[in-house]
Amino acid sequence: MAKSDTQHFEVLIIGAGPIGLACGIEAQKAGKSYVIIDKGTLVNSLYNYPVFMTFFSTSERLEIGGVPFVSISPKPNRNEALEYYRRVTEKFQLNVRLFEEVLSCRKEDDIFQIDTSKGVYTANYVIIATGFYDVPNLMNIPGEDLPKVIHYYKDPHYYAFSKVLVVGANNSSVDVALETFRKGAEVTMVIRGNDMGPNVKYWVRPDIKNRIKEGSIKAYFESNLKEIKEQTVIISTPDGEVEIENDFVAAMTGYQPNFKLLEKLGVTLDENQTPIHHTETMETNLSGLYLAGVVCGGMDTHKWFIENSRIHAEQIMKDIVAKAS
Repeated sequence: MAKSDTQHFEVLIIGAGPIGLACGIEAQKAGKSYVIIDKGTLVNSLYNYPVFMTFFSTSERLEIGGVPFVSISPKPNRNEALEYYRRVTEKFQLNVRLFEEVLSCRKEDDIFQIDTSKGVYTANYVIIATGFYDVPNLMNIPGEDLPKVIHYYKDPHYYAFSKVLVVGANNSSVDVALETFRKGAEVTMVIRGNDMGPNVKYWVRPDIKNRIKEGSIKAYFESNLKEIKEQTVIISTPDGEVEIENDFVAAMTGYQPNFKLLEKLGVTLDENQTPIHHTETMETNLSGLYLAGVVCGGMDTHKWFIENSRIHAEQIMKDIVAKAS
């Protein structure tokens, strides 16, 4: 549509991830006009997951809209998930607008006006389902802006026969360390605590611990990365500083919701950066503006997942239908 045109929908959903799609399905079932807008591709966060990633959850716990998710193994992989959510989108013929960024959202006389990179919309209700994968947690150390530093990891082949330093001890860090090691990389891990993270997948934990024990992967526990240089890194360890040769730094330090976008849209954040919302209706401090999915947890990104936040779509639509009646 032309930038000057304005389209009205009863419900506008920001984010075309699994939960945003689930909200679209519920809006469709309720007979509400709706649109789903995303600044990236369909299920953009899942697309940016590592190529060979396997979910912790079983396939049935990732289902939306009552559509069966059939996978070869009990725990599906990234490619199976991309195929599943694309087919769900096709089945329901969801009204999705991709590669369209929301720039602003304001409410006037009980109507929201949303400006995007491609057009202008008005809506009676807005649902924010943007997840938490857009903004990496930075280490704020010298050299973090060097080209050899990555916060998103896709394919281990790129790092074959290189010296790779992995920061972190959770699932993403462990996956990077094991996959690059098996492609011939010389892998070193820097871990702030004295063990792997408690949420590391149970079938992966013995693998990484054994690789460290046998010395195939070097690990510095109770340590921090202090500085990144062109050809080396400096690690602060209990025994003092260590400088080692390095080609790439995989800073798997976690991610956070786009708090600037939330505030721009009018959502109030508490002292812990958790968006204020009603836990039964998912409505925020601004009437008619709702949250769905991982974004509800603020910095606590381990609180909500696809499997336990699918219900948000139903909660939100129930409240919208009640308000409209």
